[in-house]
This record gives sequence, structure tokens and C-alpha cells, in this order.
Amino acid sequence: MLAPLVNLLIVVASALIHRWLWVRLVRDTTRPGGTARRVGTVAIVVSAALAAAPRILVPALGPDTGRPLAWTGYVWLGVLLYLMLALLMMEIPRAVVGIRARARGRIGPAPAVAEPARVPVASVPRGAEKEALAGAGRAPAGAGGAPETGSTGPARPDRRLFLSRAGALTAGAVAATTTGFGMRTALGDPVVKRVPIRIAGLARPLSGLRIAVVSDLHLGPLLGRSHTERIVRMINGLEADVVTVVGDLADGKPSELAPAARPLRHLESTHGAFFVTGNHEYMFDGAEAWVEELHDLGVTTLLNERREIRHHGAVLDLAGVEDLSAAEHGSGPDYARALGGRDTSRPVVLMAHQPVMIEEAARHGVDLQLSGHTHGGQMFPLTELTKLANPVVSGLGKVDDTQLYVTNGAGFFGPPVRVGAEPEITVIELRA
Repeated sequence: MLAPLVNLLIVVASALIHRWLWVRLVRDTTRPGGTARRVGTVAIVVSAALAAAPRILVPALGPDTGRPLAWTGYVWLGVLLYLMLALLMMEIPRAVVGIRARARGRIGPAPAVAEPARVPVASVPRGAEKEALAGAGRAPAGAGGAPETGSTGPARPDRRLFLSRAGALTAGAVAATTTGFGMRTALGDPVVKRVPIRIAGLARPLSGLRIAVVSDLHLGPLLGRSHTERIVRMINGLEADVVTVVGDLADGKPSELAPAARPLRHLESTHGAFFVTGNHEYMFDGAEAWVEELHDLGVTTLLNERREIRHHGAVLDLAGVEDLSAAEHGSGPDYARALGGRDTSRPVVLMAHQPVMIEEAARHGVDLQLSGHTHGGQMFPLTELTKLANPVVSGLGKVDDTQLYVTNGAGFFGPPVRVGAEPEITVIELRA
């Protein structure tokens, strides 16, 4: 229902952003009516269309047919983000220069140009009169014979053009370099983080229990079967007792992406692999189908329910709730159902996709919540903005007596770029 409105907003936003980019990258760096300006204008129009295309056209084309467009469009979106940031940073010195120029203009009128000295014709050799008159009419020179800073003349437009071009080239270099670095990080192997977490009242036999945590694989047009195979291979090398996949497995339906997810059947652990839904499972109307697909792959989905993990004679409760976005589809997180009636002397670990669900988890006495969703912010400066909406963006935190661990996730959404938030797989080791 909201898709047409969202698409319209994307088109409008792309148009407004590219209008500003045209001013800074085309108008300010080219001469009116020239070929360079015409070519630059066409390039800006193509860029605006390319920036909007992945979100609008790729879902309609499907992950296979839309893959080339998705790669081109999403990579370009990453470049655009850092191009805009670089240009915005340059607006500061631009504004300072403008303020200083206006301040100089308010000081008073410019000094009058001295009239040419009248030189008696008889006192100069024949043919030197014109040279003397021209020399007397020149503006005074500063030190070294250079024109004064405040002088005006035909060189000033050329100077502005040179500075605008230099600024545009610098911004482009910064954007390309940052995006290239971010792509190398996003497409490389996730880092493995080992995090010991102490749980009050944890039975001694459970001390040392290893829980592998991964989230946000985001299988789709950019990340496919090879991505899943790499994640499975890395998790299996950790010798985990429990594997938890904390939502946002795919950006599409199993009818399109099931082959990409099938390596999950090879996950190895002592007590099995578990999954909870994320917002993207509902965004693409594929939650129920993914639950069935994962069941066939040997991965248990915890839909507002829990399982007993019996380890060396002791018991840990592992619970999972649906994502908050499930409420738009007639369900949603049900903590009472997932956590009610349990033996409160046993520790409980809750899988919940979004970190903001920690408030309700704390009210239900959860010892540890495992979440994803944030991607650690994925791309600076979004890494900082994400902190405004989440109690923890990445790593370990605490709300009341409930600990919260948020993983950066192993994939990405949108641009295949990560700056300041590397992909990760986490091994949590519980300790008494």
C-alpha cells in the first residue's frame, strides 16, 4: 500500500539532491553554453535516475534479472553519499570566503584610480609618451609587484572557476576512495568476535557454553549462495554449542532466494541452529514462507516460544520473539507467551531482532538479549545517527538487569559499503 508513496518520495529526494549536485559540480565548474556543461547536465540526470532505480525497479525485476542494475545503482549510491558529505564540508570555507567578501564591500568605496600623470611631451623621447601614460595609469602593485588582494578584474571569474573545479575533483577523489575502502570491508570476510558474558546465577555446567550469533545476512541481488556458504563455513569452524540467526536473513521471498539460503542446512553445533524473524522478512511478505524453508533446512524458528538447552546436565532457556514489524501483519512479539511459565531459577537468553525490544525483555526478567538490525550503523556518519534510535548500536550494553548484545551483522543493506562498522560473526561464551 505504501510502496507507491515511498517510490515517489525517493524520486523527489533524488531530484532535489541532484539539483544541488548540478549547481556545485556542473554550473560552478563549467562555462555557460559550453559542451562540458551540456555533458555534465546529462550525467547528473543519469545519476538521479540511477540512484532511484535500485529501490524502484530491482524488486520488480527480481534478484537475478535485476542484479546488474542493483550492483550499479547501489554502488553509485555509496559514492553519492560520500560525494555529498565532501561537498557539504566544502560549504564551510565557501561560506567564510563569502562573508569576508561582503564584509570588505561594506568598509567603503574602493580607492579611486589615480589619473595618469601629465608628462610634458618635450621631456620624453619620441615614442615613449604612450608607454609613460600607460605606466602611470596602472594600479599600484603590492609587494613583489603582485596585484592587491582586493583588486577586481577579469582574473577573478577564472579564479573562482579554478577553485570550483579543484573542489569538485577533491570531493570526487574522497568519495571514490572512501567507497572503495567500504566495499572492500563489506565484501570481505566478517571478523570473528569472541565475547565473554557473565550471567548471574548461571549453573557451573553451563559456564563455557558457546553461542554463535549472526544476523542480517541480507540475501538478495547482491549477496547470494557464496555469501551463505562463507558464513556457514566460518560458523562451523567456531565449534559452537548453539547457533543463533537473529533476523533479516533475506531481502526477498524463498521463491526467489531459497537456493541462496540452502547452505544453512550444513550448520553444525551441539544443540542446533535457531532463527527469529527480522523486519525484512515482513517487508517482503515472506516471513511464513521463510519459516517453512528454514524448517526444511534444519533451522528452528522461535516464533514467540522457547526451547530448553540441556548442557552437561544443566538447563538454559533459549527464547525468541517475532519482530516488531510483524504487528502490521497480524502478529508481533508476544513476551508472555515466549517467557511465561518458565522456571525463573534458570537463566534465559532471548533472541529479538531489534535492540529497542530490550525494554520489554528487561521487564520480563531476561538475562541476555541477542539482537542485530543496526548493522553497527554500516556507513559513517550513519554510525552516529543510529545511536539516536537504539539503546546499543554495536557490542555489549545493559538495561536494568538485562544485558544486550548487538551484532553488526554479516551482510549489508543498500550500498555494498561498510565504513566504521565491519561485518561480524560473534561467539558469546557464557560464564558463571
